[in-house]
Amino acid sequence: MKILFETERLFLRELEQADFAALCRTLQDERAMYAYEHAFSDEEAQAWLANQQRRYREEGFGLWGVVRKADGQFLGQCGLTLQPLGDGTRGIEVGYLFERTYWHNGYATEAAIACKEYAFCTLHADRVYSIIRENNLPSRRVAERNGMHVCGRLVKHYYGMEMPHLIYRAENPHGSARVQHGQATGQDPRKK
Repeated sequence: MKILFETERLFLRELEQADFAALCRTLQDERAMYAYEHAFSDEEAQAWLANQQRRYREEGFGLWGVVRKADGQFLGQCGLTLQPLGDGTRGIEVGYLFERTYWHNGYATEAAIACKEYAFCTLHADRVYSIIRENNLPSRRVAERNGMHVCGRLVKHYYGMEMPHLIYRAENPHGSARVQHGQATGQDPRKK
């Protein structure tokens, strides 16, 4: 198990195949997945897990497993992914998806703040984003508590539907460096 960093109550680590059942508790929960408009099949959940593992190898980051330190309970996912910003560029997004049982405990905010700081301090990103469906008020509140502000809009096309999204952004207060506008410079951040 590769632990990347920790917060007061949580640690974040790379997802493993052994996490599949825990991931399915969220990915196959229609209420938890309302922003996606459907619960995932086993095949979609497996593809999701495989995609995170590919991101770790190719990009050096992805959505990570969030585990409560007190008892080792897997709570959900939070991490960084490269996402299109609707203007032909990609940015580093702070994303989060937690099992409903653990909603309303501040875990998403705590993990999202830590991921933003990881992007700024470890990856030296100029800015980070959270791209959130307009009607997803709880996720919007997490972005706002994470010091982000709306900087744009885009429409995602998913399962034959048009889904309006807000683009939230936070600037790196520590200055800029290796990652410009979410574009990797070719350096592997794990080797720095």
